[in-house]
Amino acid sequence: MPLGANKAAIMGVAGVSTADVVLLSTQTASNSASLSFTSDITSTYGEYIFKFYNINPATDAQQFTFNLSTDGGSNYNVTKTSTAFMTRHRESDASASLGYFTAEDIAQGTGYQSISIKGVGNDADASVAGELHLFNPSSTTYIKHFYSRMNSLQEDNEATDGFSAGYVNSTSAVNAVTFKMQSGNFDGKIKMWGVK
Repeated sequence: MPLGANKAAIMGVAGVSTADVVLLSTQTASNSASLSFTSDITSTYGEYIFKFYNINPATDAQQFTFNLSTDGGSNYNVTKTSTAFMTRHRESDASASLGYFTAEDIAQGTGYQSISIKGVGNDADASVAGELHLFNPSSTTYIKHFYSRMNSLQEDNEATDGFSAGYVNSTSAVNAVTFKMQSGNFDGKIKMWGVK
């Protein structure tokens, strides 16, 4: 389903033809261990945007993470280098900060990348929402870049704005992406968009 011009602008892809931004898949988690996108990631699109809606963990203080695959989802273990930082402000106004989170970056590792940066609360009204952009995943010449921006209510009642970015250090085509909490199940919705 292509976007209209106004929605394309909201998605951050203004200036492209409205037929060039297409909703490819929607998945809903209901006490799910993970959600994986194992089809539609092809050379048709140069950018993929994943949008996250009300991701609520079953277990308190868990980070929302992702990983990628070059074998259709049989293994999620691509080599990544990344960085992460976050702003935060407590409900009580007791503290606020901006900082680089060294514990959430990866240096040539294959583990899951945190995109919530810090643990998300599991209260009924707590969740994390935001987006992840993945560029040229089908390239067999270049590395693949990604960045995310996520806003959440953390387990200690903080509003946070988390940023992560990096690259997949492989010339193999990435053809699957999976999302999960650091531990435990979650509820929520994820949509995958293709941008030509």
